[in-house]
Amino acid sequence: MKAVVMAGGAGSRLRPLTLNRPKPMVPMVNKPVIAHILDLLKRHNIREVIITLQYMPEAIQDYFGDGANLGMNIEYSIEETPLGTAGSVKQAQHLLDETFVVISGDAVTDIDLGAVIGYHQEKKALATLTLYQVANPLEYGVVITDEDGRIQQFLEKPSWGEVISDTVNTGIYVLEPEVLDYFAPETPFDFSKELFPILLEKGDPMYGYVAGGYWCDVGNLAEYMRASGDVLNGLVKIEPLGEHIRSGVWAGDGVEIAPDAQIYGPVYLGTGVKIKGGVILHGPTVIQDYTVVDRYAHMERSIVWRNCYIGESTELRGAIIGQQCSLKRKAVVFEGGVIGDASVIGEGAVIRPNVKIWPRKEVESGATVSSSIIWGSQGRHVLFGRFGVTGLVNIDLTPEFAARLGAAFASSLPKGATVTTNRDPHRSPRMLKRGIISGLPSAGIHASDLSEVPIPVARFYTRHSGAAGGVHVRLSPYDGRVVDIKFFDAKGQDLSKSAERNIENIFFREDFRRVYLDEIGTIRYASQVIESYSQAFLNALDVEAIRASNPYIVVDFANAPTGEVLAPLLIRLNCRVVALNEVVDETKMAIPPQEFQESLRQLGRICGALMTRLGVRLDVGGERVFVIDSDGELIPSTMLCAMLATMALRANRSGTIAVPVSMPNVFEKIAAQYEGKVLRTPVNMQSLMAAANQPGVVMASDGNGSFIWPAFQPVVDGMMTVAKILEFLATQHTSLIEVMASVPEYHMAQTQVNCPWEAKGTVMRLLNEQYKDRLGSRIDGVKILLGDDEWVLVLPDADRPLFHIFAQARSDEQARELADRYERIVEGLQK
Repeated sequence: MKAVVMAGGAGSRLRPLTLNRPKPMVPMVNKPVIAHILDLLKRHNIREVIITLQYMPEAIQDYFGDGANLGMNIEYSIEETPLGTAGSVKQAQHLLDETFVVISGDAVTDIDLGAVIGYHQEKKALATLTLYQVANPLEYGVVITDEDGRIQQFLEKPSWGEVISDTVNTGIYVLEPEVLDYFAPETPFDFSKELFPILLEKGDPMYGYVAGGYWCDVGNLAEYMRASGDVLNGLVKIEPLGEHIRSGVWAGDGVEIAPDAQIYGPVYLGTGVKIKGGVILHGPTVIQDYTVVDRYAHMERSIVWRNCYIGESTELRGAIIGQQCSLKRKAVVFEGGVIGDASVIGEGAVIRPNVKIWPRKEVESGATVSSSIIWGSQGRHVLFGRFGVTGLVNIDLTPEFAARLGAAFASSLPKGATVTTNRDPHRSPRMLKRGIISGLPSAGIHASDLSEVPIPVARFYTRHSGAAGGVHVRLSPYDGRVVDIKFFDAKGQDLSKSAERNIENIFFREDFRRVYLDEIGTIRYASQVIESYSQAFLNALDVEAIRASNPYIVVDFANAPTGEVLAPLLIRLNCRVVALNEVVDETKMAIPPQEFQESLRQLGRICGALMTRLGVRLDVGGERVFVIDSDGELIPSTMLCAMLATMALRANRSGTIAVPVSMPNVFEKIAAQYEGKVLRTPVNMQSLMAAANQPGVVMASDGNGSFIWPAFQPVVDGMMTVAKILEFLATQHTSLIEVMASVPEYHMAQTQVNCPWEAKGTVMRLLNEQYKDRLGSRIDGVKILLGDDEWVLVLPDADRPLFHIFAQARSDEQARELADRYERIVEGLQK
């Protein structure tokens, strides 16, 4: 016997889930709905199948092919225009020469087809309709039969006043071929509204079989959720979902579950799913193939399709998440929320109940979405943030994304120019760097591969090799799941905002320059990269003074390539070095905060025990430094900045120090002692590097461990910072403790306060209006002057929905109180 599976439905009531697939291809736990129907047919030994298609037919054809993999023979009948249920089957009439079954490809059922077929044959019927008793028949066609089962009346979607039966038409029929002769081909025709009433009027033998078992027409999102839960709860007889690994939990191959994850069934975990530590899952919940559920996420009664990322501390309650979605840290999706395919929900965003997000939309961090986002509501077209282009590896940043990004950067540069490419040792940056390299030549740019060198070396080579720019790909030191892609200009400095916007425009417009065959760029490895940096490094120092002091120091190289560059230089400077973590280890490119803090404590203990002159830990990129004094104590970053400013101005009297507007007034006091100047900058690295280009600037620092020495290169360089400390101590015959004692007293406090994106502008306006008589220089944020050495800076974060608050006062306690007071003020201005 043959079966006709009707699979032409668009599923408009299931949108946005059906915007990228026909309704029968919507996943039902572990496979598409129609695949469960084919399993049902196969269990009843029906292996000859004709599938009628209309909406997105290729999706079903590509998935099932000819059916050989299922042990079935599948043929397809495609409607050019909708022909209705009967019209679609009529189109396949030439394939139907005996009794056949018609079944919907978008229902979930385990009805005994053998019993229906047997009943049809027993009654010698021309048509047998499978009926099912439902609690609410209003959305279905009600069918009335006599005592013998012969159909007497049809009621299509009646009102409650018209309901005289709870038996409805399931759309499962057993038919004789001649019923298709009752109407013309290529004519829209419906079984229940047109053909069956004709049979009824003619008195042809048409029966209704009231079936048991399970049947659900997946007609809307609520029914879709219900059917998924019923499958998980074992109410539907289907093929095994997977391995039953514990009570109420089924899993595919390669599933990883952290020991402290809590799973309360029924739950299905698809192939390759990863459940991280602290996750809590309450069933009925479905998580499909290759989805990652990150730490401390909490999910209840939710469905997550394949290839998704559910971020740390995210909450899903009664939600449906489409394919390839990314929900960032602390995002929340409430009851009835539906997220369309390939959408991104930003950190801390809240999706209110019953809100639907159409595919490929982006919801900003911290946003609260109370109404559905449909066509034309695309998120902001922004690539660049504080650390360059940043995202979760293989979720936000994929190889194909990297290739497009490389092509966009290349298209912003003159044809025939060269771009340097660099990375850290981890495998994720390696993968993405190769993607970027593949995009550069396509726009006529030559790629000069530096392999893996510290960031200051990459910046130096970019500046001195004549390159038009550079790219560095690194694992974020703050989160091992995240990769940062940093771009340099021809000076080796961070790109300007205008250059970033130009790349963004090219990327989102896909306005990539495609060059002709003989103009495609080349890819080559750069030569003498470390050697050229090392020679210029030594030329910028008082080498003899450092050698003569023969300093005894401890250096923690953080298992990064920095050790391959700085360690030989320190030997040439006659330093006695106790080297820690000198061997490169790709697994140490990002470490947890507690491990990092313990490494600093260990460094302090070693320095104290060995009575060294100082200890230094560099970050994995070779940019930031963390310094331990001769007593084994960690020097706070702001104090270190003040100390190096003191020594730099001693060595360069009347020089200029560049620091952000968020740093304390102590720098003006230090500068006054040495007839120097202070250049205040906005609180970002681009502005600080731009300031380093100004005449007379001898040092620039963000006050957070990053230092620029313009006489060598106007970019952040932690290795040069180590050398300058040794040079200053040697030439000024002093110690870090003595320099620290000379720094004037200052007291700072810092905090932050959350603020929705839409309220940021209001807060800034109200602050400017209310404190207009006390405003300081308008460099960055709102700086409110309260007295001598007393001020508050309210600074909006460029990447996140929050404000930073910096406060200086005459004591630590007063600074803390001041920061807390303005935190409450900013909170109040949002209301």
